[in-house]
Amino acid sequence: MSGSRRAVQPPSGVQLYTTDMPRLLPLLLLLAVPLWPQAKKNIFVITDAEGIAGVCRQDLTEPHDPELRQLLTGEANAAVQGFFDGGADEVIVWDGHDGSQTLSALTIHPQALLLSGGLSPSMTLERHYAAIAFVGQHSMANVQRGVMAHSYSSLGIQTMRVNGKPMGEIETRAALAGVFGTPVIFLSGDTAAVEELHAIVPQAETVAVKEGLGRYACLSKSAEAARAATREHARLAMAKLGIVRPYVIDGPVSVEIEFTTRNSLPPGAASRPGAEVVDDRTIRYRGQNFLEAWTRYSLY
Repeated sequence: MSGSRRAVQPPSGVQLYTTDMPRLLPLLLLLAVPLWPQAKKNIFVITDAEGIAGVCRQDLTEPHDPELRQLLTGEANAAVQGFFDGGADEVIVWDGHDGSQTLSALTIHPQALLLSGGLSPSMTLERHYAAIAFVGQHSMANVQRGVMAHSYSSLGIQTMRVNGKPMGEIETRAALAGVFGTPVIFLSGDTAAVEELHAIVPQAETVAVKEGLGRYACLSKSAEAARAATREHARLAMAKLGIVRPYVIDGPVSVEIEFTTRNSLPPGAASRPGAEVVDDRTIRYRGQNFLEAWTRYSLY
């Protein structure tokens, strides 16, 4: 009926009438558009080798070993596909094992971006990824039933501590990401690595592709089963964006490195910025936050 005064209720709670609709329609359409652009769902994947299904011996971790290349590529690509299945806009995969010599642009997932080479202490996290993820991750040094467990260097580093707490690659990289407000949403690896992440990020999505029985012994899923589980859990991890909080270590922070017995500190080590020599093979770096302490360690 012409001239009707039937009331309608817009989202703002302000009462309008149908006779006002032609004039107010552009405004209502404007209000329906998000005021801020949606954050890009870009995932940074850190790969390693010791946590891959079927890899239980040191010789299998050689980057040019054809079986390792096939196994790591398969699990990395399964994770990439899972992230895209879950709504990722972009997935960057860092070839993080032994000098970026394992993955190849010839075989990486066609929609992924492959990052190769040594990175700066920030590991490109200043790009502010939506989340980071681990594929093929092992646990830190001195962990029982951790398959080839170590902290960055199995030959060079005996123990790594942050504020007196033993840590490895999982926790230090989670803390580094936390400096930039980036959470860890996914990890695949052995059971020890899964437990290590859950201790600091309980809500992260994980998949254990093998159970460590000893340093060089494990009970492993098949490559096919590991890839299927990795893809599914990576997909589920995408739903945790905005739920999993970044892992942050409050400052001040000390990073202490105890090297192996064959790696005594060189003369002048105490003169490094923020450094304190603890003993013949142990040095401690201090910083106002984790990034500062970690950068001082990483530059030497």
